Amino acid sequence: MSIDLHTHSTVSDGTQSPSQVIASAAAAGLDVVALTDHDSVAGWTEAADAAHAHGITLVRGAELSVVYDGMSVHLLAYLFDPNDEELAHQMRQVRQARLTRGEQMAQRISRDYPLTWEDVLNEAGDAATVGRPHIADALVTAGVVNSRDEAFASLLMPHSKYYVPHYSISARDAVTLVRRAGGVPVIAHPGADTRGRVLDYASMKELVKLGLAGLEVDHRDHSADTRARLGEWAKQLNILATGSSDYHGAGKENRLGENTTPQPVFDAIVAQSSGVELL
Repeated sequence: MSIDLHTHSTVSDGTQSPSQVIASAAAAGLDVVALTDHDSVAGWTEAADAAHAHGITLVRGAELSVVYDGMSVHLLAYLFDPNDEELAHQMRQVRQARLTRGEQMAQRISRDYPLTWEDVLNEAGDAATVGRPHIADALVTAGVVNSRDEAFASLLMPHSKYYVPHYSISARDAVTLVRRAGGVPVIAHPGADTRGRVLDYASMKELVKLGLAGLEVDHRDHSADTRARLGEWAKQLNILATGSSDYHGAGKENRLGENTTPQPVFDAIVAQSSGVELL
């Protein structure tokens, strides 16, 4: 069974609609796919209809923007109840903060480059979560950079003069909230140190005590050594080790199914959940 537990659609920073992500997953030979847009569940219904049509199992989820002692962390949340009041409130706060931050960054960039906030919104379309990838796309369209990756490596990096931070949920609170909502929390690309600082073993141990279920070990941003280290940490902490593509359509080079999750690990995620069912 081929299982990919990390994808994005146009609801956040992917380039395909939720139904197109599901269709692409089926065409890639996946049996199970998770839709995990940033801080939003707005794509769940469309993805569910497409999953039924294509005969593929859908894991409903999200990738939450969280912070641990000032460090940006992404937390994959699977099969949680979208109607949980506190978790839904926190996700709305993050989406609004991303929107405000995006406009502020666009204004700063516009002082030096041909970019407007309207350009960014045009790239975002109907996205529920507007973020730096849409600014990057607008910069590509304007001819300022050649790709999203180039934009993130220069104008949009955290140390850039154009960068503006945004509100994120405390990682400690996020793990607790996901569990309370019947979901299963897994840290996304925990060893991707080219993006910035990453959690150490002691930090992960603390989050495990709060309910952290696993680490996304197999990810294209992890070297072989990093995968080995994270896999060993998962064993020591008695938590799950997943693998995923982090697919964004044409937004990134990541391909569906390039990293996958073993079925026993997937079964354990499902067994731990009580928020929503598989579709």
